[in-house]
Amino acid sequence: MQRTLLVALVATTLACAPAPSSPAKSPSSGEHPRFTSAADVEAWKKVHSRTGAWGANDERGAANLLTAEKRRAAASLVREGVSVSIARPLETKVAPDVPSPLGHDMLENGESPKSTYSADRLTLGFHGWSHTHVDALCHIFDHGKMYNGFPQNRVTASEGCQVLGVDRIRDGLFTRGVLVDVPAFRGTSWLEPGSPVTADELTAWEARTGTKVGAGDAVIVRTGRWARRASVGPWDVSQNSPGLHASAAEWLRERNVAVVATDVGLDVIPSGVAGDILPVHVMLINTLGVYVIDDCDPEALAKELARRGRSDFLFVVAPLVIEGGTGSPINPLAVL
Repeated sequence: MQRTLLVALVATTLACAPAPSSPAKSPSSGEHPRFTSAADVEAWKKVHSRTGAWGANDERGAANLLTAEKRRAAASLVREGVSVSIARPLETKVAPDVPSPLGHDMLENGESPKSTYSADRLTLGFHGWSHTHVDALCHIFDHGKMYNGFPQNRVTASEGCQVLGVDRIRDGLFTRGVLVDVPAFRGTSWLEPGSPVTADELTAWEARTGTKVGAGDAVIVRTGRWARRASVGPWDVSQNSPGLHASAAEWLRERNVAVVATDVGLDVIPSGVAGDILPVHVMLINTLGVYVIDDCDPEALAKELARRGRSDFLFVVAPLVIEGGTGSPINPLAVL
């Protein structure tokens, strides 16, 4: 996420009240707040904050939902042994949606007959709308705090994230994955920039497909961003993007998901919520402790699942073990 948007995000939200000690119960079906203003989002956060839900010192958030039983059940979804990457190749050239491409320097190469090996160096600013990455729970600040009430000053220039770093999920995210292919549901190839995915649409998708999203699941939402990019070219996704509306965050909370991945930067832009530029990032990461994966590429997975007439699979993410890291570039895998 770009620095300017993070500053705007913090500046446009209101103060949160103390949160309950455990996740609130889900409302009845169809009871989705409209989320038209920042005040609506603030009211929701006060009710649904997971501060203290898994203890005052918890740093794993929704990863606590990935129990041994959940992992065994996810493993049982492997029927054919087909593995599909959901990562976008790391972008190496500047484009409207790639302001910070991968730096790839060859330190040793094979051009000389005397060379006996090759070696390279990679440099990457991975947050934003370009590279497939997972956000650690220390990534988002809201009124001076991070997930579980930890103060944002626990992230320092010298040590990085002293709490909630990406190394807290060094053992990986291993769970049931569910692909929500929104363009296929709408009968189109992709969503246009600015098109929101709402709670009502996700409910309708469940009803039509017969696939139920459950506790601890990883939900991967396809907007068709990469199909559109291949057809009409890149655009500035940070300013105009399809994505999740704030009501979708409520829907995901109701189903108690652990991970949410999209092929964009999660939030629809513009957000449709007056005075709140990226509400879904705050609602999922900061309020609920849900792990967010941005800029994944589910195009190949969508085709494989459509061919088999299924929507769920084993989902595996193994982030780099970066002590104090705000996240990690990743190569998420779906195993069918």
